[in-house]
Order: sequence, then structure tokens, then C-alpha cells
Amino acid sequence: MVTIEVVPQDVMASRFAISPLIETMHAQWVLAGRYRAGAHEPWAARWRETYRRLEEELPALRAAMAITGNPGSNVDFVAPPPTAVDVPFEAEIAAVRATPVSRAHAEIEQVLAERPPVPGWVRELLLGPDVVTLVARAYEALWTEILVHDWPRLRAVLQRDVAYRAGRLAAYGWQAALDDLSPQVRWRGGRIEVKLRSMHGQERRLGGRGLLFLPSAFMDSVGAYLEEDWPYALVYPARGIAAYGQARPAPERLAALIGRSRARILAELAEPATTTQLAALLGQSVGTAGEHVAALRGAGLIAGTRTGRSVVYARTPLGDALIGA
Repeated sequence: MVTIEVVPQDVMASRFAISPLIETMHAQWVLAGRYRAGAHEPWAARWRETYRRLEEELPALRAAMAITGNPGSNVDFVAPPPTAVDVPFEAEIAAVRATPVSRAHAEIEQVLAERPPVPGWVRELLLGPDVVTLVARAYEALWTEILVHDWPRLRAVLQRDVAYRAGRLAAYGWQAALDDLSPQVRWRGGRIEVKLRSMHGQERRLGGRGLLFLPSAFMDSVGAYLEEDWPYALVYPARGIAAYGQARPAPERLAALIGRSRARILAELAEPATTTQLAALLGQSVGTAGEHVAALRGAGLIAGTRTGRSVVYARTPLGDALIGA
């Protein structure tokens, strides 16, 4: 177990972010069979052949599995914590390419020393002069050929989780934000306790720097970045993944009354969402989703609240009563 000590300033300094590169790495673990697919099984089945082809074309993909996704030690340079709330994949992979080879080799050597022996070709590739370029190229291919196709919906799920949990942290503090984050995480008297198999009895202090929270669509357990070279970060399972790939069911009688698309939107708004997120979740254009949202709002079934540049919609009591009926 790792204990993270916080001070009052850490609430305001903490932030949430979405990392397409980290999600690409997590997706690889699912496609390679390292982690169970769970709700993503239909997705994994659809893309597994493409992934196998990429493994044959890009040996660095297979080699990367020796230094990532392990129960214990892993390298960080492959997918460092993001520096902003919603960094594009292109910016993240550029940061990976900028990693000094000496630093990459130092991280790789440390991990290999703590893991069972790997095949000679894997060790040669990972400790070769082109390892940073090869790994970056492999993850870029994984992104462009597989992840990018499903990213709008995945991103919408992650954005909804961020809006929910960041709101709880800002309004109610650590206890509320961590309460249902994961069974591995709990709040106890000014400290965050995290159960990690790879770290026991260690302590960290945020000291006003805050904590970076990274929701993941593919992970069902908590991971962490707790090295001094990076912002302290927790990776945790995002809410709503159990229903990923499945629209929330809209009652048939309600669909007959107001139309299937509007009934589905009303069902999805069991949790707040923006028009853009609804469009991604339902596979519609933003314009089409906007027309349905306007109609539901005009009927008093949903209401919008401006948050920064976005308007977040939620069901009104009338909308709750209608969907319940």
C-alpha cells in the first residue's frame, strides 16, 4: 500500500486529464491478452486481427509488452502523464520521440533487471540506439489503425467521468471524489491510501502540487505514476465502461411517444453530458443531436448548465418522471 499525504492546497491544485496515448497503451494490453477485455470483448474481437498484423509488421509492439503492463516495474517514457487536460495524440507522441535514448535505456534496464529474462531479439531492440523511434512508430500505428476509429465515443465516456469526479472533488472534497473511485483507493484522515501490488509501505507527499487523475476506458484496476520526474498521478477505471458499446435502453413506449433518438438521449442523460458527447455516444452528427437536445429542452425534460465553454445537459424532475414511467 502507498500512502499519499495531502494538504488543503492540494484540492485546488489537483486536476483531471485524458490521455489518448495512455489509452492506446492500455488498449494494447487488452488486444494482446495481458488484461481481460470485459465490456470491450466485442471491440477486441473486431480489432484483434489488425493488431496481430501490426505486431508482425512492427516488432517493437511485441517488445514493448516486456516493459509495460507488468504487475511490478514498468517504464514511463512510453506514455508519460499528460501536461494538459485534453492533449492531442500527436503532441503526446512527439513528447515520446523527444525522450533522450540514454533515459529510455536507463528505464528499460531497470525494468529488465526486475523481470524474468526476455528473448534475445527483444533485449537487443529495447537496448538498441533506435528504441525510442521504433516504439513511438509502433504506438502511432496502433493509434491510427485501431484506436482513432473508436476514440470519439471513448473520449465522450472519459469526459463524462471527468466532469462527474472533478465536480465532486471541487464541491465536496477528497472523501466524495475518492469514495467510488476504486476498492483499491480510500481516504483516511488527510491521506490517500492506494493498494498497489508493486509498492508496499511507501509514502508520498503532494505538498500543494496536487494530484493528477487519469480515467481509463480499458483498465479495471488502479495504476500510478509516483516518480519524482513526473507529476504524481492515479490511473483509475472510468465510470460507465460496463455499458460501453451499448446505448442506455430507451423504454419502447417512450420511444413511440417522442421518437427513438430523443428517448435514447433522455436515457443517456442519467448522467450529464454535452451535445458533442451525446453525438459521440449515440453515433449521430452534432447537428442532429443538437436538434433533439433543443426539442427535449423546449419540452422541459432536460436543462443545460454552462461550464466554461460548454453547456452540460441533465434531466429535469419531469424528465426523470417520464423516463421512469
